[in-house]
Amino acid sequence: MKKIITKQSQQFLEDYLNNPSPTGFESGGQKMWLDYIRPYIDEYFTDNYGSVVGVINPKAKYKVVIEAHADEISWFVHYITKDGFVYLRRNGGSDHMIAPSKRVNIHTDKGMVKAVFGWPAIHTRGKKDPAPSMENIFLDCGCSTKDEVLEMGVHVGCVATFEDEFITLNDNRYCGRALDNRMGGFMIAEVARLLKKDKVELPFALYIVNAVQEEVGLRGAQMIAQKIKPDVAIVTDVCHDTNTPMINKIVQGDLKSGDGPVLTYGPAVQNNLLKLIIDAAEDNKIPFQRAAASRATGTDTDAFAYSNEGVPSALISLPLRYMHTTVEMCRKEDVENTIRLIVHALKKIEKNQDFRYIK
Repeated sequence: MKKIITKQSQQFLEDYLNNPSPTGFESGGQKMWLDYIRPYIDEYFTDNYGSVVGVINPKAKYKVVIEAHADEISWFVHYITKDGFVYLRRNGGSDHMIAPSKRVNIHTDKGMVKAVFGWPAIHTRGKKDPAPSMENIFLDCGCSTKDEVLEMGVHVGCVATFEDEFITLNDNRYCGRALDNRMGGFMIAEVARLLKKDKVELPFALYIVNAVQEEVGLRGAQMIAQKIKPDVAIVTDVCHDTNTPMINKIVQGDLKSGDGPVLTYGPAVQNNLLKLIIDAAEDNKIPFQRAAASRATGTDTDAFAYSNEGVPSALISLPLRYMHTTVEMCRKEDVENTIRLIVHALKKIEKNQDFRYIK
């Protein structure tokens, strides 16, 4: 099967993932993303909180959205001790268990401040060896007093991100922080590139949406859905690769990196749209997996589905190992197959298609 990801697009992916984009502070990454998709779109717009939308064929009245979210989990400076140690609050679902000994960047008005999550040496912890918790993890900026910390520009409310950057493993796995879900932003950008490259003419307006603030409750998608008022929404996010140690498949399902994108069944997923996507996969021999959501999908799919009196929505997920860590990992072929699936699904949507169950 022909490769989709070019050297140019992979370089964009690496730069995009390495650029910090914490929830509420996504603008730097959003500008980078917009610069990349500009050649492939007809126009764009943004909203007050930083979601970015590229539009193809904007004069058409029927509106189809493909969407991902741009933000990554991070930390807020919460309390600085008199001795210069910094305690934090989560910004999104940051995992306190992985924090000890990690390096971070604290974003300040004076520039980036380096710090580390300190942790007592194994020799000193005693018999009650403590587990990391939000009450005992802390940052050390190399300062001895609170005043020193403040002089560096660090104050309550500053955001901190992990320092880890993008790598590839075994030539076929992408690894790093923030694959959740800037990998989705990359995939929808590649959809726009391929549509332009192949001169695909769509019978509708395509809105390529990179939304903010998903990690704190789908907030960006809620806002932009009200602004766009789409007729259809296809959302891409990540889901768990459950074929690693310590995961119970009875609870989490059986999903595996390399076996293709994951299509979710659930109340928010419109079944006629889902069938169209499955048909697109089968017609084009694109492998896919299936998952079931008990209630909400926990993704921006829910925000679009329940907006504007109900929008037919579906979710295409990328299997991901080690979610919400600094070594999130996915397979390159899953990324390419997700891009292919979105492109072929878009080609199947007819002009003014009516997805209602009862007509």
